[in-house]
Amino acid sequence: MVGDQLYTGMKVFLAEYTVCNDPDLAPEGAAMLDTLTGSFERCGHEVFTPEKPDLEAEIRRLAPQSDAGLVIAPDHLIFRYTHLLEQFTHNIGCGSMNAAVCANKPRTAAILSRNGIPVPPPPAAGGRRVVKPIMGCGSRGVRLTEGEPGEGEFAEGYVDGEALSVSLVGSRVTGNVCEFYSGAPPLLLAINRQEIAVSDDGLFHYMGGETPVHPAREDEIIAVAVRTMNVLGCQGYAGIDLIAGDRIYVLDVNPRPTTSLVGIAAVMKEEIADILLRASYGDAPGEVHLSGRVRFDRDGVIHRL
Repeated sequence: MVGDQLYTGMKVFLAEYTVCNDPDLAPEGAAMLDTLTGSFERCGHEVFTPEKPDLEAEIRRLAPQSDAGLVIAPDHLIFRYTHLLEQFTHNIGCGSMNAAVCANKPRTAAILSRNGIPVPPPPAAGGRRVVKPIMGCGSRGVRLTEGEPGEGEFAEGYVDGEALSVSLVGSRVTGNVCEFYSGAPPLLLAINRQEIAVSDDGLFHYMGGETPVHPAREDEIIAVAVRTMNVLGCQGYAGIDLIAGDRIYVLDVNPRPTTSLVGIAAVMKEEIADILLRASYGDAPGEVHLSGRVRFDRDGVIHRL
């Protein structure tokens, strides 16, 4: 157990890529960044955020001044920026090597399948399939089609069922901070319902979600998500996207904060900042306490239910 004095008065660097670099995803990114910034400030920490679009330069400038840091970035960039962050400060997110594995969707699926965790099957010849980028962000570029994947894409079978995600926080178990190994299981924050629309052209659109929810087979869903996180060695906040159909299928693993965090923070008694910091030293709480239920749209706007 690390002393509580460690978790007060820290300088924390928070870097969210889309806010300055991707106008389409910037509102979603800003909502996550605002949620995290507010939580760290309420916990008495000083927060630094990038002031310019060149995230690499901003990490090099600000991370050395910080006691801890976190990067939120699309799949194809998360290893690059997280690995850089780890050279200058204490990373409270997923380790860069584990994040790199999760960012490659076919590789992740192969690892999970080898470990007995259900993933969507290969597409049937000539039938409907889901085509998605090998390294993507959200639902961008994901489509239901009978066509073949293009360069930088792959195809998997379409699985029918309820779209859910499980938000977890992993305590330190591997990587550059393995000295903080605790053996503690991932902390469940919430199960979230995902609202996914499919337009006439087959494109998937993430519309937001609802949290917390308690679906049928809740224990099985949590068990699959926790096992997924352990197999991949994820640490810090991670969002496990699932389909609850004839089996519990893992669709995607996001080794970083997701939009669901905005909704969870609105109903959680604990501060997400305190949880992330403590988990990064193997000192996460055993449970969280949620009150009420909210819906959030893709831009992180909250509506209480």
